[in-house]
Amino acid sequence: MLHLLLVIFTFFELNCENLFDVQHDAGKQDEEFLPASSHHWTPYRYWRKLQGIGQDIAACGEVAGGLLPDMGILTEVENDSVMRDLTRRSILRTARYEYVMTSSPDARGIDVAFLYSPFSFRLLTHHSIRIPPLRGFSPTRDILYAAGLLADGDTLHVFGIHAPSRAGGKTESDSYRKHVVSQLALAVDSVERVSHEALIIIAGDFNDLSGDASLKLLERKGLVEVSRHARGMHGAKGTYRYQGSWGSLDHIFCSPRLARRLKRCSVSDAPFLLEDDKKYGGVKPHRTFLGPVYVGGISDHLPIVAGFE
Repeated sequence: MLHLLLVIFTFFELNCENLFDVQHDAGKQDEEFLPASSHHWTPYRYWRKLQGIGQDIAACGEVAGGLLPDMGILTEVENDSVMRDLTRRSILRTARYEYVMTSSPDARGIDVAFLYSPFSFRLLTHHSIRIPPLRGFSPTRDILYAAGLLADGDTLHVFGIHAPSRAGGKTESDSYRKHVVSQLALAVDSVERVSHEALIIIAGDFNDLSGDASLKLLERKGLVEVSRHARGMHGAKGTYRYQGSWGSLDHIFCSPRLARRLKRCSVSDAPFLLEDDKKYGGVKPHRTFLGPVYVGGISDHLPIVAGFE
């Protein structure tokens, strides 16, 4: 039994829906999330949101069997200050999580972070992958890369991504998402050239659905979308709901060797993450803001949780 506990690890992915602190970062367009802004992003709202994200992450462990998750990718986190508060001053503080993150040229200042337990993962290296500019588009988030040792001694390679949004229209922005994922594919190639059987996991908000062109780039490389059929236990049929329709903009891909170790993959939809959808029926993620209106939820995305042996 002890051996099984040592080799099993859980991995989650979560878009935190604008996890900003209440301070202005010079050079960034974060004015909406300040106390005097139209969003009235006060310290109270910030700390309430931070505790909610902590609860959200802890609930991912319940999906995986009752323990806190070992590691995961977070998107839409503003900066190091936010991650430090999450790991040191939220309900997660006793878990002793550590993290690495990007420092991207994104105009609003949102970034990608890798959260991990040092008891499950020993970090060896990490770096950001800057996306070359594409004419007609604003700079986007860096891709995050980290590698480390699992408890069983295997090396795990982790990529975190937050692809460009569909602002301006899906078709109009398709080329930018494909551009970003092509850079990701090149980074995966560099790992596989060193070790063809490498354990690789890719997670994040791709802003595309299964079967869309950007995701097919990864599938053609032989990577497996282990989250394709992930569902929740309390009504969630994806990670995101738009105008009554469920879908998943968030995905987890694995190299074939790691995919063979998958035990389960599901959406974490604990009741406190949901609210009734009064317009379309059923439930939907309980988000923090609906436009400029504060509704007090945690995120407009639900987490994906994968368990591996």
